[in-house]
Amino acid sequence: MTRLPMSAALVVLVLLGTPWADAAAQTTEQVAALRQRAEQGEAFAQASLGIMYRAGEGIPQDYVEAVKWLRLAADQDHAFAQVALGFLYGTGEGVLENNVVAVTWYRLAADQGEAIAQHNLGVMYQNGEGVPQDYLEAHKWVNLAAARATGDDQKQYAESRNGLAKLMTSAQVAEAQRRAREWQAAFDARQK
Repeated sequence: MTRLPMSAALVVLVLLGTPWADAAAQTTEQVAALRQRAEQGEAFAQASLGIMYRAGEGIPQDYVEAVKWLRLAADQDHAFAQVALGFLYGTGEGVLENNVVAVTWYRLAADQGEAIAQHNLGVMYQNGEGVPQDYLEAHKWVNLAAARATGDDQKQYAESRNGLAKLMTSAQVAEAQRRAREWQAAFDARQK
């Protein structure tokens, strides 16, 4: 089974300077201010707090609290919170492991154009976890992820896509590429 790259995503977000970036240097007041914003319903603060609880950065690690805060943000369509919830359901951290629910959260974020969600959804289709195994759908989602990602993620997703293509006929690859183009066109139209 392929492990989905949540930890790598957390490292990337930390390096990009998100509110939880320098958790060791965060003061109690900063965490309290973040919690206050989260309690007031700010999705970004809820997602940040959820990630902090999941990673144990700046506050004690607590998967149940992570799920609580991430769900609040995810219910407000915060894409990365949806990815994080998908990961937690896929690994059973803070919740009962449930790949069907993981796929649901990944799909919501993937439909918003979140590359890591698209990749993870593709992996779920490739492995038949939470969905019937379907290489065409797997290729479509991983192809979309490779087109959106940058740096090492782009390379990893492209390698994943190319590995999938080796399991498929040329007609199947062409069909998966057609599906990816159609999805992208519909996504672009929604963004206007």
